[in-house]
Amino acid sequence: MKALIFSIISFSFLFSSSFDFKLKPIKLSDNSYYFYGKKEYFSPSNGGDIANCAFIITKKSVILIDTGSSKEYGEQVKKEIRKITSKPIKYIINTHHHPDHFLGNAAFTNSDIYATEFTKNDIEQNGELYIVNLVNLIHDAMDGTRIKAPNQVLTTETLNFDNYKLKVLYMDGHTESDIVIFDENSKILYTSDLIFNKRTLTTPHANIDEWIKSLYQLEKINYSVLVPGHGIASKTKEPIKENIAYLNFLENTLKDSANKGLDIFEILSKPIPKEFEDFAMFKEEFERSIINLYPSYERNVNK
Repeated sequence: MKALIFSIISFSFLFSSSFDFKLKPIKLSDNSYYFYGKKEYFSPSNGGDIANCAFIITKKSVILIDTGSSKEYGEQVKKEIRKITSKPIKYIINTHHHPDHFLGNAAFTNSDIYATEFTKNDIEQNGELYIVNLVNLIHDAMDGTRIKAPNQVLTTETLNFDNYKLKVLYMDGHTESDIVIFDENSKILYTSDLIFNKRTLTTPHANIDEWIKSLYQLEKINYSVLVPGHGIASKTKEPIKENIAYLNFLENTLKDSANKGLDIFEILSKPIPKEFEDFAMFKEEFERSIINLYPSYERNVNK
């Protein structure tokens, strides 16, 4: 199977060319920046540029939080960082195992890559399947992308990279293992995909109850800037409140619909609540969530 996957990936690269992501780092503080990913689904026109990644410049090095969806994206991130500093990109943190956040690892041959054990194992076991899926979705933007799994397992609550300390919060809900990084020096909170700002949440591996618990914990943190996994950075608590409201809406919709015996089409025919009308991709992501999650709620009713 792995040989077949490798052949598919290799064949697609024979006809590929570089994709220009037109990346521009957005400054958050004196030493911190992020790259804003489009609030869209994967497509050939966006090249898979749909998630945020961020970097912190310390006295001796650069810390990169997530690397995007392809080697080419990672290469262009590296190029943009080089325009700001010549310090080595020594440390990378993969916040979770979704491919729009880690496949850019392939561009960083000399960096230590940190992730939780769950994330590291998932990347090692399923990484090639993620690549095949994205080759089908974004085509030549996947040029040269290979699996480069994390080589360091996160276990501590504090990271000390060249005397620059970061607080690590181990959470879950969006996936089984989500990492949040709090930079107490700048008060910037990097929330990974536990927060989507004005972009409807993606739930293929979600546990809604655990996700809501994680969000209430994040709400207690006194941050200056919140950098979400998707959507623009924010200086307020509004993105957290909106995400909690959406997850409660999703949970209540699933439970009520199962109790009433509605089918999927009846759920999807309901109007979009006004408070979520300005969320990007509401129709697409709500539909995906209902299709993925509703069967388990129906089974609970029938027990």
